[in-house]
Amino acid sequence: MDALEMLFTRRSIRRYTDDPVSEDMIKTILDAGMNAPSANNRQPWHFVVVTEREKLDSIMQVHPYSQMLSQAPVAIVVCGDTTISSHYWTQDCSAATENILLAARALGLGTVWLGVHPQEDRSAGVSRLFNLPDTIQPLCIIALGYPAEEKGHVDRYKEERVHKNVW
Repeated sequence: MDALEMLFTRRSIRRYTDDPVSEDMIKTILDAGMNAPSANNRQPWHFVVVTEREKLDSIMQVHPYSQMLSQAPVAIVVCGDTTISSHYWTQDCSAATENILLAARALGLGTVWLGVHPQEDRSAGVSRLFNLPDTIQPLCIIALGYPAEEKGHVDRYKEERVHKNVW
C-alpha cells in the first residue's frame, strides 16, 4: 500500500478478529510512534502496551467509549512525561499517536484513538489502572488488532475550510 492510500483509507476500526498481533509488529508500530516530530526533539512519550485480557477489559471500567477493547487483542496507552516537556507533551504525543495509527494501517491492522486527556476522570482512572507516576500523563488509548470490518476511502476534503493568504 502506498503512503497516500494508507492515509486516505485509515479509519477508526471498532471490530476486531481474535488473531494475535505479533511482538515484531507492535515494535514496528512503536518505532513509528517514536519517529514522530517533537518540539525541540524532547520526545516526552512513553507507551504502555496492554495485551492481558483482564487489563484490556478493565479499561472499559474507566473509559466510557472503549467497548471495542472487548475484542481488540492489544491496546497502547500513549503517555507524556511532563518532566521532559511540560508545555508540548500533548502535541508531541498526538504526533506519535498519528504515526502509530498510520503504521498500523500500513501493516494491515486496525486502530481507534480513544481520547483520555484532558478529561480528568479518564486521566485519573487510566493513571490508577496502570500505576502511572505523577509526572506521566495519559493522552489516549489506541485499540489495535486485525480488523473485522473494512472501511474505504471517504472524501473529506472541504474547499470552504481552505483559506489562502488571509482568512
